[in-house]
Amino acid sequence: MRLSDQQEPRMFRRISTAFLIALVALGALGGAAAADPTTRDPAKAPAGVYELDRRHASLIVKIAHMGFSNYTMRFNGITGGFTYDPANWQSTKVTINVDPKSIDTAENGFNRTVAGYFEPDKYPTITFTSTSLSQTAEGQGKLAGELTLHGVTKPVTLDVVFNGAGPGLLGLGTRVGFSGSGQINRRDFGINGGRPFAGDRVDLLFEVEFVKK
Repeated sequence: MRLSDQQEPRMFRRISTAFLIALVALGALGGAAAADPTTRDPAKAPAGVYELDRRHASLIVKIAHMGFSNYTMRFNGITGGFTYDPANWQSTKVTINVDPKSIDTAENGFNRTVAGYFEPDKYPTITFTSTSLSQTAEGQGKLAGELTLHGVTKPVTLDVVFNGAGPGLLGLGTRVGFSGSGQINRRDFGINGGRPFAGDRVDLLFEVEFVKK
């Protein structure tokens, strides 16, 4: 079948557009590869003010369910940041805010039930504010701070791993990433919903990225 003189230019334009889209996609993939950390040494991370990238932040909580499993949930509403000076890294102050209504159990009805344990209308924000930072190994440390949950403030220490610093996607900006864990007892904060079917120890796991402002 032969295309008409009018159809041929339209067809070539569609092919050219598809080709350009493919090139952009390949460029994005190449940019993602180039976005690997350029250093995993905290002392070489650029100084500045860093803001949490909410799209690349997760806070996972695990709690024992009748001894059969560690039930897993996730908080989706997280904000925060810190100011960093590699010459005085011990003074780094981190503030993280969590929306208790953002708890995600993968079931909408149960989300509301669990969120209700936090009394979110009365205590709308869960806040962690660091008080000290110490190194335990290369790229690893302990971040101590005050956790305010359900109107109660208690000391909490988190184990933190520095995953590295480097350019963001397509080489734009500066990005740093951390992994970490911690543990609290919900009775210390007066949260008793779900007992005795759910345990008191709560394991915290987080993966976070921050972008330099």
